[in-house]
Amino acid sequence: MLRGTILVFVALLVVASATEVSHCGTGEKFEDPNQVKITGCDSPPCKLKRRTKAAVEQKFVPSEDVETLVNAVHAAILGVPLPFLGVDGTNACENIYNADGSPAGCSLKKGVEYTYKREFPVLQIYPTVSMVIHYSLMQGNSTVACFEVPAKITN
Repeated sequence: MLRGTILVFVALLVVASATEVSHCGTGEKFEDPNQVKITGCDSPPCKLKRRTKAAVEQKFVPSEDVETLVNAVHAAILGVPLPFLGVDGTNACENIYNADGSPAGCSLKKGVEYTYKREFPVLQIYPTVSMVIHYSLMQGNSTVACFEVPAKITN
């Protein structure tokens, strides 16, 4: 049940206003405050309200050509990483857009800006719990884009 809860946490990621997030592993804030947007969350912890939808939008520029892109998403709850079921390990290519808003899919070109967009339901069955969301886009073992943000499921 707790693992299923993680899926809802992903919902915190979306477009709205810029969200203050950190680079994975470093804790440093992003230089461009508009690089990541999560629905209804300007500053952490992001509150994900049950029975709503949350969305994430992230701008990124690959440092190498990308042929495949996979979501690697987990929530750290009490220091234990739990994958977001239904999101972690899924194909991210269908959620990639060009700067003009048109679907890009994969392949992605080195040095070109793209936007990742995804929406998630925050279900009533998810428990109210605090966590740190780790959200990355991976090509094999290589990280293409990644951010972390504290979040909490609320009523």
